[in-house]
Amino acid sequence: MAHATTVDNQEKVSIVRRVLVGLGAAGVQNVLLMPDTYRLGERALDGLSRVGQPLPQASVLEMPVTDGADDSELAAALFREAGAGCIVVLGGDGTVRSVSKGAGEVPVLAISTGTNNVLPTFTEGTIAGLAAGAVACQQVDLEAVAVRHKWLELVVNGLSRERALVDVAALSGSFVGSRAVWTIQDLRQVIVTRADPASIGISAIPGVVRPVSVKEPVGLALTLSAQASWRVLAAIGPGIIDQVGIAAVQVIELGEQVPVDTHRPLVLALDGEREVVLFESDSAYLTLRADGPWIVDAWQTLQEMARKDLFRH
Repeated sequence: MAHATTVDNQEKVSIVRRVLVGLGAAGVQNVLLMPDTYRLGERALDGLSRVGQPLPQASVLEMPVTDGADDSELAAALFREAGAGCIVVLGGDGTVRSVSKGAGEVPVLAISTGTNNVLPTFTEGTIAGLAAGAVACQQVDLEAVAVRHKWLELVVNGLSRERALVDVAALSGSFVGSRAVWTIQDLRQVIVTRADPASIGISAIPGVVRPVSVKEPVGLALTLSAQASWRVLAAIGPGIIDQVGIAAVQVIELGEQVPVDTHRPLVLALDGEREVVLFESDSAYLTLRADGPWIVDAWQTLQEMARKDLFRH
């Protein structure tokens, strides 16, 4: 559908290997790996036998594997229960969202291997390992190298249903399909925790209207209409730039409730993936929260390590 960068499984294995090398250099003694159907963790370990550097003792979690998003949530919860000091995630916004459900207060360092990513960044695995290791070993102050990410709580019919870390998009219809959002014809409403005109995806639309940084204690809600006279260009996908009609813009404060568009049926895409379908009898609203996961900035972490002279051999 788009001209997106793809990261194949062999490259993910290589990233995991580089992360492990970085963790070992940072002084990490033990690492837990999440199992998956492609055996990425096991394959990464198989290729590290000849590395002439200190490596952590690594083992794979014992847990059922369903090849779904619930695996990431369960693995994060098991990491937390095992006393993990940092969780390294390979994926996109949706994967980080799943991990955040189980991670609790454990900091997360997200490496982008997805398609339309706002929260994860393209971080070299070795650097990510060094940064995650410094956080896990408490060599740096967490508040100096990480941010407490905002999130949106989705309440349907009075019950907390789901969460989104970056954006929620409301689209006409009830078709989930391949889950990803590639077109804007059916888009009626966008609510975001952060907005950057230089990002790709749904959050790029509010980003070109009113940028919102990750540290700013507000969110943004946009009502969209094909008939609106106010039109903007936004990069809604890699290699996909489209015109979007803006009917209304609302700045959201922390704790504020934003009603979901009343058009039914409606599909809600959370962090870029269609997940929740609302029908005629369903009522729903979103609330902006401030107590989301700790997201580690690898670049900032290494800057802090250098400032504290932690690289002295």
